[in-house]
Amino acid sequence: MLNHHHSHDHKSSKTGSALSSAGLHAHKAGDAKHSHAKEVSSQKVLMIALIITLGFAAVEVFAGFFANSLALISDAGHMVTDAAGLLLAVVAQVISKRPPSAKNSFGFGRAEALAAFVNGLAMVLLVIWISVEAISRFISPHLVAGETVTLVALLGLLVNIFVAWMLSRNNNSMNTRAALVHVMGDLLGSVAALIAGIVIQYTGWMQIDPILSLVVCLLLIKSTVSILAESYHFLMKGVPKQIDFLKVGDDLVNINGVNAIHDLHIWEMTPGYPALIGHIEIDHITEWPKIMDDIREMLLSVHGIDHVTLQPEVHPADQTPEHAALAL
Repeated sequence: MLNHHHSHDHKSSKTGSALSSAGLHAHKAGDAKHSHAKEVSSQKVLMIALIITLGFAAVEVFAGFFANSLALISDAGHMVTDAAGLLLAVVAQVISKRPPSAKNSFGFGRAEALAAFVNGLAMVLLVIWISVEAISRFISPHLVAGETVTLVALLGLLVNIFVAWMLSRNNNSMNTRAALVHVMGDLLGSVAALIAGIVIQYTGWMQIDPILSLVVCLLLIKSTVSILAESYHFLMKGVPKQIDFLKVGDDLVNINGVNAIHDLHIWEMTPGYPALIGHIEIDHITEWPKIMDDIREMLLSVHGIDHVTLQPEVHPADQTPEHAALAL
């Protein structure tokens, strides 16, 4: 039986001056082996990518307006957005390393997901702007300097290939993957701008510029929506996608000694660290240590859940005076 209702018993607790935030957050034998403050190995890579992207963004913004090319301007816009996104990613990773505190007991691991979500929203706004401008330019073509577009787009393509390569080797966090989406979009923009420059240079067909800009926007939508969905799901404490909530409930009920479970919640404390809390109904409180050991082993081996907090509950009619005393 997997019920899902809330029946919390509030009991008074005493806190002394000897208690500290560090002591309360300490992990002892039997606790989960996770770390609230997730270590991030890609901060240096993000910093290098930020410096390179920001430097070339300045060059491409100037060249885009000089050549009057929307394809180049859209690529320049991607570069500027990439730089802002990478800066946000670096700041988020620095914040995410901060340890838990008295006011933030879970630490700051969600800063990465928040940065990824903001990056996704920024990309959506950029895609909308480029699409509107592309439609306008398709109806009323603008004169574009094809030679300038070709040269700058080629340089931009080489820069973006290098940055994307660095990020793809260190995409171990949602935040880094969001930054990689930006860079991949910029890489596609450089390819589009390069093709547009060559076509305009040799044929004079100006409409290729807005057409390829729209193609890039369409290619970006899928990746952007994916990042937004993933970060939103995490921020809303959704059940991790690799975990079947109902299957977890069934497996818990099938543990020997468990009668039912309710008030069950599963979420990720930081990306990659699932956590579970709930209430377990059992017959005898003296059996709880053995039941809890079986539950921990099952959750870790079958579902990959290490951080487990469960409250045992014994039906009042089934308790002896000795059992009632133990349950208090």
